[in-house]
Amino acid sequence: MKKLALALSVLACISSPAMAEGNAEVGKTKAIVCSACHGVDGNSVIDMYPKLAGQQASYLMKQLHDFRSAAKTGGKEGRNDPIMGGMAMMLSDQDIEDVAAYYSSQTKSAVEVKDIPALGEQLYKGGDMTRGITACIACHGPEGAGVELAGFPAIGGQHANYLKIQLNKFSDTNRNNDLNGMMQDIAKKLTSDDIEALSKYISSLK
Repeated sequence: MKKLALALSVLACISSPAMAEGNAEVGKTKAIVCSACHGVDGNSVIDMYPKLAGQQASYLMKQLHDFRSAAKTGGKEGRNDPIMGGMAMMLSDQDIEDVAAYYSSQTKSAVEVKDIPALGEQLYKGGDMTRGITACIACHGPEGAGVELAGFPAIGGQHANYLKIQLNKFSDTNRNNDLNGMMQDIAKKLTSDDIEALSKYISSLK
């Protein structure tokens, strides 16, 4: 919770390229190359790849900048990914702004989730103070819409498999571009059952 408070307290001091605005119409054309994995409108049909439709433009921009940074530094900075690193390397700052504007302007499609574990809802809404697990709702909101100004992304309605993959990456620190390591701190306290249940519950949020 101390890190959460710190993150919120320094928001006014953060300067980021994510505050710029791109051109969605131009971004639509530039995003064609992304459609194989993420779908033409950002609603991927392959559950290991994230839905980008309706995601906050600032979050999308941060991830693309981080992918590009990792590719340029051999993984020493940013977010390392063999596929996205290569894609992001080809993008200019303006390209990133335009692609982010396009995807953020699209409507996310719903995911049908069956047999949602009660554990997932419990952890999302209440966390587990005995294990030091903060409730997801604190940052991502009741419907998983996130808080753009705080840098907390929309996660509701995302593919459960993608969410599971990312939580596991945060847990083993293969993904470490989260603000102040907040997601790493939480994910490393989650069991495999916790992650499975949370991923399904979050995916069911509309």
